[in-house]
Amino acid sequence: MKLNVKRADLERVLMVGAAALVVALALRGGGETQVQMIYEEAPPVVAETSVGAADVEMQSTVCWYEDGDGYLVPVTRQVPRQDGVAKATLALMVKSSQNDLAAARMGLTNVIPEGVTFDLDIADGKARLDMSKEALNCASAEEELLMVHGAAAALCGFDTVEEVSFLFDGQKRSKLTHGTDVSGVFTADTVNLESVTTMAGGYADQVQLYFPSASGRLLVPVSRTVFSPADISTAILELAKGPRTDSGLEHPLPKGCGVKSVKVKNGTATIDFTQEFINIAQQDDGGHQAVRAVLFTASQFPGVKKVEILVDGQPYTPAPEAATTFLNEASEVMAQYPGVIEID
Repeated sequence: MKLNVKRADLERVLMVGAAALVVALALRGGGETQVQMIYEEAPPVVAETSVGAADVEMQSTVCWYEDGDGYLVPVTRQVPRQDGVAKATLALMVKSSQNDLAAARMGLTNVIPEGVTFDLDIADGKARLDMSKEALNCASAEEELLMVHGAAAALCGFDTVEEVSFLFDGQKRSKLTHGTDVSGVFTADTVNLESVTTMAGGYADQVQLYFPSASGRLLVPVSRTVFSPADISTAILELAKGPRTDSGLEHPLPKGCGVKSVKVKNGTATIDFTQEFINIAQQDDGGHQAVRAVLFTASQFPGVKKVEILVDGQPYTPAPEAATTFLNEASEVMAQYPGVIEID
């Protein structure tokens, strides 16, 4: 099952609340950089993205970094609109003094070794990424995995890419320096894959869930194996179960919150939670990450164009700032990181 959302779907995931608030979410890199909030009885209000000092037109793109717990996390950044934005995205993930400073301001680490350059060919949904010889300088197998999975996830963020294969210094390799298998193709579907004991002969699929990091600043995508149909009902039920106890991630929903029903009709997913859901307002962030976790988990399914949250059958309207966001927007992540020091 393909879990990641295509660029054409950037603004198709909407949130509907009791006041008919409709919020368009940008989920993928390379798409439009506007977030629109439309009220039923008022003119549209458009939040424009910031531009550079010379009024350069900007666009969003999603880079992948390592957090302090070893997870790959996506961060939405703004870059000048350009041809070849996919290579520009990868270049932002390469270790360098400038890139390392940008990542450190978010409490994150770049995943591609210093000095790596790229040749990239994309055709028929397949990307062939040739990384220069410096990519062989990872210090461990863990770093190799972060590099290839992060690069693949970044490229699969564009609607022209379904899968990624790798070359290194112009050569096809079966394994990297520390034994990482790079002989096959990579997608975004197995980012932060939970380990699982496979049931012999059992049906297995995957859903992608979003859990807050230990600090609560970031949403971390987790690929979970399920032994039932990988549909929206399964995904929301798994989200309500929360992360594994040893994961270091936080539960997005309040204690005791359950799922009464999940229905999809005419492109609208209606998710009815038990009464405990309203307790998200007591969370440190006012429940913003809880709402976002629901929205981004639901958004992976192509038939979902809108998401309506109910609590015991009654419409629930979150604060607008809980929904009007890119996934882990860089400026927001930086603002929440206690280690940030602004220098004039």
